[in-house]
Amino acid sequence: MTIETINGITTEMFKVVLFVAGPPLLTGLVVGLIIGLFQSVTQIQEFTLTFVPKMLVVFGCLFLLMPWMSEKLITFTTNLITQIPAYVK
Repeated sequence: MTIETINGITTEMFKVVLFVAGPPLLTGLVVGLIIGLFQSVTQIQEFTLTFVPKMLVVFGCLFLLMPWMSEKLITFTTNLITQIPAYVK
């Protein structure tokens, strides 16, 4: 296994991680910013006001995107496993 092979696998792994983890994290970030702005304007400082909506939005995003996320992860894993003989040489 060469350094180029390891770099290629690592690069692909980071791409998959960013594609899979990005949408839920970004939706949580956007909702958190909107609620934080709302709290600043209204001067309401309640912890559950930020936690519950972010949690619901992230779970909703995971629910909607789970087929796509699963397909990405399965494709990456399948390609990695099928390439094992080439990596050993």
